Amino acid sequence: MVFGLVEVQCTDQPRCEVTVSDRTSLFISCFNDFFYPQTIEAATRVLRHLDVEVSIVEGQTCCGQIHYNTGYADMAVPLVRAFIDRFKDFDAIVSISGSCTAMVREQYRRLALRTHDQKLINAAEELSKRIFEFTDYITKVLGIESTGSYFPHRVTYHPTCHSLRSLNIYQSAVNLLKNVEGLELVELPNAEQCCGFGGTFSVKNEPVSSAMLFDKMANIEKTGAEILVALDNSCLMHIGGGLKKINSGISVMHIAEILASGLDGGSS
Repeated sequence: MVFGLVEVQCTDQPRCEVTVSDRTSLFISCFNDFFYPQTIEAATRVLRHLDVEVSIVEGQTCCGQIHYNTGYADMAVPLVRAFIDRFKDFDAIVSISGSCTAMVREQYRRLALRTHDQKLINAAEELSKRIFEFTDYITKVLGIESTGSYFPHRVTYHPTCHSLRSLNIYQSAVNLLKNVEGLELVELPNAEQCCGFGGTFSVKNEPVSSAMLFDKMANIEKTGAEILVALDNSCLMHIGGGLKKINSGISVMHIAEILASGLDGGSS
């Protein structure tokens, strides 16, 4: 099967040149902390199965994305400082949220520049090279495209906006899914179209958001998939709620949960 979106090669991303070591930490997004702890458990299980001794830092906070996106940039700066401080001792930070990864990579330096604090600016620039989205870390840092997972279901993949447009991640997730034993991956029509969540966009622009969601759900139903998978639980919450309301029978899962299936302690 040919998927129509183009992958940006790792050679174009210097941040891929990271040495795998024991100093790897998992960044937990607010959505996962409050609503989807099973994704945290799944991601940790997958990484440890791949011989990554991943740590979870206590005292993690929000990355500041919601503050920045809603116009409260100055309020996000203390969160930037906290993030840098919490993860300063790690060679790699693995994030189970594409949007949070993009926030740290793209916006932290801009926020640091507001302070005219050169030490903070330098730290933000350095940090951007050490944070990776979960699937990108597995495929491009570890160099692994098969995790040994087993998931006998028909699945379709929704590339979330930040992962696709900001991080240029598409093929990493697709390759991992295609190599899951028993999994049938079907292409999602108009996959690149936004689901309509966009954080507070779905609240402030509810009619537009709902229209985008209904378009997305119609395309999901066309695939005949049992499961919709994505890299962000925030988008999955939005789409999953819509699918449940229309009684579609289609479930949603974060890719970490699928990759954890069939491993020690996992389910299928």
